[in-house]
Amino acid sequence: MPVGRLDHYSIRTLDIEASRRFYTEVMGFETGFRPPFNFPGLWLYNGAPYPESTGVVHIIGIDPDDPQGLKDYLGDRDVASLQGTGTVDHMAFTATGLAGMRSRLQQHDVPFRERTVPSLGLHQVFCEDPSGVTIELNYPAAEAATA
Repeated sequence: MPVGRLDHYSIRTLDIEASRRFYTEVMGFETGFRPPFNFPGLWLYNGAPYPESTGVVHIIGIDPDDPQGLKDYLGDRDVASLQGTGTVDHMAFTATGLAGMRSRLQQHDVPFRERTVPSLGLHQVFCEDPSGVTIELNYPAAEAATA
C-alpha cells in the first residue's frame, strides 16, 4: 500500500489550554472526539468532526503528577525537549481568507511573517504555536494583492 496524505501531527505540551486557544481561536480548528487515553489531551479538527474527518492536530498533555499513562502509550520524553519542531522545520496548510487570518493573528498578539514565492502564485504566512511549532499557511498570491 502506498503512503497516503499526512493524517495529523501531535504536540506534547505542559499547557493544553494555550494550545487549545491557539488552534481554535487563531487557526479556526474545532475540538472533537478523542479516545479515552490514560493521559490528557485534545484532538483538533479542520472541518467536519469525527467520524467524517480525522483530527489534524493532536495535543498531548503531560500531567507532571501522573505521567505514567503517557509514558506507557507513547514513551518518555525529557520535558526540556518539548519546544519547537526539532528536526522538523514546519507544518504547512493550504488556506484562503488571508485578511481574516492576519486579523486573528494580530488580535491574539501572535507574531507572523509573510512572503510571496516567486513564480508559484503563492503567498506564505508563518507563525508559531504556543509550543514553538512553526506553522506555514499558503494562500493564493492574488489574496495578498487585495488583502
